[in-house]
Amino acid sequence: MTPLVTAAVLFAAVTHACWNAIAHRITDKLVGFTLIAGGGMLIGLAFIPFVPVPASAAWPYLVASVFIHLAYYVLLMKSFRLGDFGQAYPIARGTAPLVVTLLAALFAHEVPNGWAAAGIAVSCAGLTGVALWGMRGRRPNWAAIGAALATGLSIAAYTVVDGLGVRASGSASGFIAWLMAMEGVAIPAYALWQWRGQFIPVLRPFAGIGLLGAVLSVTAYGLVLWAQTKAELAPIAALRESSIIVGAAIGAVFFKERFGAPRIAAAGLLVVGIGLMLHAG
Repeated sequence: MTPLVTAAVLFAAVTHACWNAIAHRITDKLVGFTLIAGGGMLIGLAFIPFVPVPASAAWPYLVASVFIHLAYYVLLMKSFRLGDFGQAYPIARGTAPLVVTLLAALFAHEVPNGWAAAGIAVSCAGLTGVALWGMRGRRPNWAAIGAALATGLSIAAYTVVDGLGVRASGSASGFIAWLMAMEGVAIPAYALWQWRGQFIPVLRPFAGIGLLGAVLSVTAYGLVLWAQTKAELAPIAALRESSIIVGAAIGAVFFKERFGAPRIAAAGLLVVGIGLMLHAG
């Protein structure tokens, strides 16, 4: 976890929180995710002629990732329909780092050393604090919580699959371009069938903000994939989820959701965890 890798992943965290906030802001979730996924597909197609084709060893990971990302989009849409942004987003993102740590140890043979393990644990404590504060003072919405937890498991799955795939591809830019182009087909295709002759009129009012979300989404994940070729998967997953703190701030400022002292304390724990991971590097 060099300073350059750390900076890239932190910037990815900010852009990731922003595109998720855009997706939450668009009331019709199918409209939002059609624009974001479809815009990502167009960006991927635009880059394909200018980037290397991924090596053959990467293609099984690419195909698997497309299906996992599709499940992720469906679950995330459901999470945003059922729960507040400040609750659904932290739970979905906070579930992933510890699961990634286990999967990376099993499939990538990456067992974090003491400092890295401590950093991951402290960061997860901070992320969990944000999620729990989002549920304070209200009856738990178990359907929303379940959807957010399932979203977190899908995040952990594609994080490990894509981490292994991008390393096998020989080109982070080639892998991300093909991944965006392939994974972005399904949701717009479903929307095209669902709306039939009304596809363009339905999307037009939200086209600008939706396509901005697509640019932010591709930027965020492209940076993470590049980072996964430079460092181990688990610390990157934990660092990336600092987007939860950004998401909580966005929820407070734009969606009038509470932030509060516990979230500030959680952010402090996250900073300590990042420091420990940097020390491990």
